Amino acid sequence: MSIRTTTRAAGLGGRLRSATGLLGGFAATSAAHLGSILSGASVLRNATKPALMPLLAAHSVSAATAAGREAPKLLAPALLASAGGDVLLQLKDDTAFLAGMGSFAAAHVCYVTMFVQRGAFTDRRRTLVVAAAYAAAWVGLVGQLWPDLGGLKVPVAGYSLLLTSTAVTSAGLGWRTGLGGALFLLSDTLIATQLAKWRELPGHQFWIMATYVLAQYLLASGILRHEERQEPQEPHEQQALLAQPAV
Repeated sequence: MSIRTTTRAAGLGGRLRSATGLLGGFAATSAAHLGSILSGASVLRNATKPALMPLLAAHSVSAATAAGREAPKLLAPALLASAGGDVLLQLKDDTAFLAGMGSFAAAHVCYVTMFVQRGAFTDRRRTLVVAAAYAAAWVGLVGQLWPDLGGLKVPVAGYSLLLTSTAVTSAGLGWRTGLGGALFLLSDTLIATQLAKWRELPGHQFWIMATYVLAQYLLASGILRHEERQEPQEPHEQQALLAQPAV
């Protein structure tokens, strides 16, 4: 084995370890955050929430690099905009809430653009069916929530259109991203029912965050899997992919 090959293998091993470590950090932080919700540990809850999406963004970039590719350019911005929204929503202030909604709206613009660029509308028949189903759900949900949203009617309606667009376009790239988009929609629907002061589910906040964290993970890992399927891999890249932890 040549020195160059040995050096390349060592570098690949380092990148794989980095990606694995970041994924472990994201999983551990997610578990700690969800546990803090159940236990009422507000300090831990507030400390872990802002770290979730940056860890997932770092893992996604590291995993793509380990596989010999660049991560999609809009993936990290989508996750970091979501992190900004997470922080702003912790402030419990009407202005901060609207700013947080705007930050998440930016994340959805990134997701929709990324999915459309990668052929989310290729299967037109499936797209029409999925879009019709989500449109019916959007109309029904907004119609039910509308009387109880007060001054948030227009912002929630506009944001929910972007959110639904993410759900529709994510479905065009496979089951993983499609499920991620659906769970994101479910998570934010649970938030909307809180805003409307509807009766909450047992463990309502836990389910909001559990579906949100899983949604973001599925969207990020799904777009990386899609990239893998689209590009022919060199032998050393194939080995790198096989050695990566399942995502």
